[in-house]
Amino acid sequence: MKLLLDSTRCQGYGLCQEPAPDLVELDEWGYANVITVVVPAGTEDAARACVESCPNSALRVEG
Repeated sequence: MKLLLDSTRCQGYGLCQEPAPDLVELDEWGYANVITVVVPAGTEDAARACVESCPNSALRVEG
């Protein structure tokens, strides 16, 4: 499974980091950066919750 970010859609709400702090970090303005594209085993639910928490659909999972 991969966690992908469309940075052009991110508005810096920072909601995505709450369910997945090991997968997403925020820059100094609150914009998301994916720490690792390949989702480690055992964190799939956190990755899905991260995607669902984004109000602008900037994140998605594949695979």
